[in-house]
Order: sequence, then C-alpha cells, then structure tokens
Amino acid sequence: MRLGKRDVIQSIKFTAFSLGAGIIQLLSSLFFENIIRTAPYLAYLIGVVLSVLFNFTLNRRYTFRSAARVPRAMLLVAAFYLVFIPSTTVLDKYFTERIFINSTLVLVSIMLLNFVLEFIFCRFFVYKGSIDTNSLAKSKQKERISAD
Repeated sequence: MRLGKRDVIQSIKFTAFSLGAGIIQLLSSLFFENIIRTAPYLAYLIGVVLSVLFNFTLNRRYTFRSAARVPRAMLLVAAFYLVFIPSTTVLDKYFTERIFINSTLVLVSIMLLNFVLEFIFCRFFVYKGSIDTNSLAKSKQKERISAD
C-alpha cells in the first residue's frame, strides 16, 4: 500500500493534535494525582476524558475534515472509549498498585497505545467515507481548482 500526500498530511496533523491532547492528559492526570491526591487510576480517567474532547474536536475538523454528523461520530468515538478506558484503567491500576511501576511511565505507555488505536479507528471506521467533506476541505478544493 502506497501512502499519498493526503495520508502523510493527515498523519502529521493527527500526531500534532494527539501531542496536544497528550499534554492535556498528562498535565491533568499529574495534577489530579499529585495536587488533588486522587488515586492514579482516577487521575488517568479524568485526564483521558479531557484529552478525548480536545482531540475529537480538532481531528474531526482539521485532520479528517469530515462533514459526518457530529452525534454519530461522537457516539462512535465514545464507543471506542467505552472499551478503551475501562480496559486501560484496570491496566493502570494493576501496574501502578500491584506491580508498583511508576504511574507516569504507565500513563505514557497507555497514551501511546491510545494514539495508534485511535488513529486506526477514526481513519478506517469513524470517518471512512466522509474524509475531506466539510466546508474547510471544499474551500481548499475550490482554491486548487481556481489556481489551475
């Protein structure tokens, strides 16, 4: 399979927004765990919810440039996280409280897993068939046509 220019740009945008979401998740998780003194798994849960809201909003508009209905797309992403969050919350709790692995190391590892799985899920399931259909994508297409 050969990657086109659009695929590369999409991957770069997704990575950039995911880094932003990762920073939000990491800082909020560390804040809740170390300042508010919540349990690591609860701090993780709060952080991931905040980062998902950020990531969903930006990736839908700018990365996938999708005009797909927001409720449908949001429900699909929520379904992904209904599986991902409980699974990784259990993993986080297990690794931090039973095996005593540093909670930040566990958090970063889970975030990397989330990055890969979410991209695959969004690209090939949530936005399949609706990529480059929003007004931003259409205006770019008009600019390209008028430049030719």
